[in-house]
Amino acid sequence: MSILIVDDEKDIRELIGDILKDEGYVVRLAGNSDDCMAEVNADPPALMILDIWLKDSRMDGIDILKATKRDNPDIPIIIISGHGNIEIAVAAIKQGAYDFIEKPFNIDQLTVVVSRAMETSRLRRENHELRRRDVTQTEMIGSSPAFKALKSQLDKVTKSNGRVMLTGQPGSGKEMAARFIHANSNRSGAAFVTVSSASIEPERMEEVLFGRETSERGVEPGLLEQAHGGVVYFDEVADMPLGTQSKILRVLTEQQFTRAGGTDKVRVDLRVISSTTRDLAAEIRAGRFRQELFDRLNVVPIAVPALSDRRDDIPELARHFVDWFHRSQGLPARDFSSEAEAMLQTMPWPGNVRQLRNVIERVLILGESGGVIDARELPSSEAQPIAGDGMVLGGMVATLPLREARELFEREYLLTQINRFGGNISRTANFVGMERSALHRKLKSLGVVTTSKAGGRSAHFEDEDEETDA
Repeated sequence: MSILIVDDEKDIRELIGDILKDEGYVVRLAGNSDDCMAEVNADPPALMILDIWLKDSRMDGIDILKATKRDNPDIPIIIISGHGNIEIAVAAIKQGAYDFIEKPFNIDQLTVVVSRAMETSRLRRENHELRRRDVTQTEMIGSSPAFKALKSQLDKVTKSNGRVMLTGQPGSGKEMAARFIHANSNRSGAAFVTVSSASIEPERMEEVLFGRETSERGVEPGLLEQAHGGVVYFDEVADMPLGTQSKILRVLTEQQFTRAGGTDKVRVDLRVISSTTRDLAAEIRAGRFRQELFDRLNVVPIAVPALSDRRDDIPELARHFVDWFHRSQGLPARDFSSEAEAMLQTMPWPGNVRQLRNVIERVLILGESGGVIDARELPSSEAQPIAGDGMVLGGMVATLPLREARELFEREYLLTQINRFGGNISRTANFVGMERSALHRKLKSLGVVTTSKAGGRSAHFEDEDEETDA
């Protein structure tokens, strides 16, 4: 990485360049503001040393500082000046300068400040790289029809800059999908910034998003500025205050905004991905969400399926979480018994993938240190054990004659198994121990039908109204 030296005095910039070359740095030189900005735009340097006064230039040092920090906020900038004006030094620091050195400068002082600034630049690059790797390692796990349909849609949008609206139940993996888009896009090397609309106080929303400028603390970049060049993810966008919605709409239209307390326009290059668990059409009708903003954000709508629509994936997801907790927390690496896998696939998951992850972590913490995970270690809201191996019958079942209770059990059992196997009748028949034709006859007699849903198939009971409509 190079150091860009900007000074209108040729002798000064060449002297600084020679000193830094002797220290092992790669340097580039610019004598005016146009040359400086051309160098920055062509290849952003790791560090800039900038003269505050530039003769015969369109911009002075403060203007260059503002422009550079706006578009490349991670470049440390050292200001140099021969005027010794402390007010200029304070103004430069408030605008984001790393440090200030007076002419004539001490060579030792210069090299120390440059060394510290380059270390700051290196740490920032490493931080970005670590964040990029963290996103890249975010895995999409699954092989069910519903998952494959989702993955196909995500693959199609990764290479574009189109705005994506992700919908789905809480915990279904909407942020994971957003991170997958980012990690596989041409913006993967830039930031992925999450805006949690529900957790930011409404009165602070604009300051958090757009940043602020004060005389005491100078420029404090907001989340949109931090996401420049990358992706901003609006989590639960329906919770965004109406006033902020109108300003976000303007940002999407103009790609620029003004910080709170500031006057300068800040340009940003962003890809926007949003998510919601709510019905935005209903929110619009209720006057809580702007139609124009919805139209801007909903360019590519993608529905993230609930875990109940991809039960085929549950064993694979469970093993993935075991491996992840083993590697990240040192929890025991355990496998699942076939009974435990079956129970996981048939349990209700209102909290979706997030709830499954929490259950696996709890089992690994509280369970045995080795051996397979048995069904008895899993929480179940479907049945509660009593003394011995018996089960507590629900009130309705306990009042039915044997024939009706058996029919109810068969219907619910087969519904559960079909949905567990993603609507695949062959796999269901193999598991329950029936011929496929016999299973079809049994399902017909019980009024169980399968329909397409979320890229796969699901089973449900066909009531008399549906039969009449058919």
